[in-house]
Amino acid sequence: MNVFGSRLFGALAGKGISSQVPRYFSAAISNIKDEIDKLVKNNKVVVFMKGTPEEPRCGFSSAVVQVLRMHGVSYDAHNVLEREELRNGIKEYSDWPTIPQVYIAGEFVGGCDIMVKLHQTGDLVTELEKAGIKSALADAVSENEKKNENA
Repeated sequence: MNVFGSRLFGALAGKGISSQVPRYFSAAISNIKDEIDKLVKNNKVVVFMKGTPEEPRCGFSSAVVQVLRMHGVSYDAHNVLEREELRNGIKEYSDWPTIPQVYIAGEFVGGCDIMVKLHQTGDLVTELEKAGIKSALADAVSENEKKNENA
């Protein structure tokens, strides 16, 4: 239970309705986790970000959007600034404290730093291929690998 929930629970305890509060918060947490789980499992690539792909509201979210655009990847984006329960719920769902968060094929990949690193090393192309997604940069990575093999 978060600090707000603890304070509310304490305040309501004197009113004789405290037994209902934990069930409410448990149901709300369960509902958001179920919602996130469906989003992650029903879409090949999901990004939980601050803002939208058209208007990212932080540099880290903007960087993830740019990486995915370079790869020509379609993805399902969710603005965590619109819903506090989504912003908190995704952090609990992944056990990862920061936003943005990227999921590919139902698996948590990471945030901005990890996505940029995967892009720089060419490993993002591989991760996308595992999910059945062809990166727009796949041919460039293949050419680079061939050059490295011949060197």
